[in-house]
Amino acid sequence: MIQKLFSYIIPIKIFKKKSERSKIIEITWSNGELVLDSENTNYSYGSLQRILRYGLRNIGYEAILKMDHILLLGVAGGSVIKTLVDEIDYKGKITGVEIDPDMIQIANQYFNLDQIKQLEIIIDDAFEFVLKTKNKYDLIIIDIFEDIKMPNFLFESFFSGRICSLLQNQGFVLFNTMILDEAHNVRNRKYISEINSELFSSKMLPRIEVHNELIIIEKVA
Repeated sequence: MIQKLFSYIIPIKIFKKKSERSKIIEITWSNGELVLDSENTNYSYGSLQRILRYGLRNIGYEAILKMDHILLLGVAGGSVIKTLVDEIDYKGKITGVEIDPDMIQIANQYFNLDQIKQLEIIIDDAFEFVLKTKNKYDLIIIDIFEDIKMPNFLFESFFSGRICSLLQNQGFVLFNTMILDEAHNVRNRKYISEINSELFSSKMLPRIEVHNELIIIEKVA
């Protein structure tokens, strides 16, 4: 495809849509791959896929292969799902929760998300879903952004406590956060300090992208 070849020289935008939830959604050929962006940041594939792949590698691909059920809060184009299925060869169930139906329509059209048989997509608010779900999960991936902003509820102790309560023993949370100023650094350190250390261990991974910091929580008891 000629657009793909030219994208190694210059990014080529092939789709742009206004979305009520995400404001602007764009699909671009960049360095030979399709990426999904909002107005100011990468939403799926590209740098975001590298970041979440790094987090999954830290948890360990062998551990992930033994898991039964993974929950993804914030699907966007589904790049982390593709990493799980195509690269790690994960065979268990994946539940993806996404608030923006436009995003899922685009993910299906451009990234064939609807062809992944083990994937269930639920259009819902992540906060509401976490309150309602009766399931327990081996891995919960939190990747929720409104362009470059993160909803405040993600860092509230009530929400983090509820997330941790949904983990199976030896289960993990992989939380992708954005750091744009010192207040965000303070926020992340406070979040880590509030995790119950008797039942859970938590750590921040060294950054591989300037503005993204991954937090990993493990249920150890």
